[in-house]
Amino acid sequence: MAILFSQEAEFTPDSDAQQRGLRLIIDKPESGLILVARSRLNVVGMVSLLFTVSTALGNRVGLLEDMVVMPDHRKQGIGSQLLMCAIETARQKGCKRITLLTDHDCFSAHKFYQSHGFTKSPMIPFRIFLD
Repeated sequence: MAILFSQEAEFTPDSDAQQRGLRLIIDKPESGLILVARSRLNVVGMVSLLFTVSTALGNRVGLLEDMVVMPDHRKQGIGSQLLMCAIETARQKGCKRITLLTDHDCFSAHKFYQSHGFTKSPMIPFRIFLD
């Protein structure tokens, strides 16, 4: 997770916060799943797939979060395998759409997701952080 959050413009690594977030997903699988890629016994990549409901679609949808592959394992198809697994899992769980966010200037991520069928949305994300 430190690698992921060190790459993102809006967030900074916070091991305690990231561990709490992962624990929330692990302890409540109806809220989402964490998919991992392993090389032998080591985790070399992960993606989290969170579930919510779209009233526009009248159905369950997925949010793709926290996609990361260890730098020394990139360009080997691991990210593509993780993403395809997440898409198939979302289908099996009844999701009708997957949404994800990337940094606006991370063109390699844009190209990666577009190569797997994702398209840019005309929607613009807004946030408010709550204490």
